[in-house]
Amino acid sequence: MPNPTAAMLVIGDEILSGRTRDANMHYLAGQMTEAGIDLKEVRVVSDDQPAIVAAVQALSAAYDTVFTSGGIGPTHDDITADCIAAAFDAHIDVRADARALLEAHYAKSGQELNAARLRMARIPDGATLIDNPVSTAPGFTMGNVHVMAGVPSVFQAMVASVLPTLTGGDPLVSRSVRIDRGEGDIAGPLGELAGAYPDLSIGSYPFQKDGKYGANVVIRGTDAAMVDTCADALNAHFPA
Repeated sequence: MPNPTAAMLVIGDEILSGRTRDANMHYLAGQMTEAGIDLKEVRVVSDDQPAIVAAVQALSAAYDTVFTSGGIGPTHDDITADCIAAAFDAHIDVRADARALLEAHYAKSGQELNAARLRMARIPDGATLIDNPVSTAPGFTMGNVHVMAGVPSVFQAMVASVLPTLTGGDPLVSRSVRIDRGEGDIAGPLGELAGAYPDLSIGSYPFQKDGKYGANVVIRGTDAAMVDTCADALNAHFPA
């Protein structure tokens, strides 16, 4: 039985402009691999409501689970919560449970729960809150879409909150084989190997060192014995 599938939607002009380097995709990919959930697609969209709504609807329909990153803060350009509500045709407003969390947090820190901070308590009807042990302001889950902050430490904490609620599959295992030959020399045998092991993913990642060409071939799959057999066959074909 195939593993469950997932997608990620990274939201924010700052990512597309190059001002901010996204770290959340790399983290999520590792967590999904360990959980036995296949991360199949990652999209990056700007702070544009029609684009976000369309992407959420498409990814939600195509995959078992969707994670979003960014756009649930207190500023005017944090529009993700409204876009999720629009994507699911749900009403959105400040919700009592989310407001209570923020009230307790800001009272403890001696800060005012002003109108901007209260924006972070706007949750679509029917959504469930995602715990945020770092900065309190919650994410939320709507349908199969998990809506999370873009700040890496908060994103990671929210992923930890969501993972126990997901059904995983077989963890992905991998082996890497270094071949000191150019890709033009190894392409044919690699193609034959891929045909012989259709349940495995075989990727070639070329490098150049000291004027010589080579490739690291990474073999991935959920069957550890099959991965080892494939790697051994590759090593036998291209002995060091």
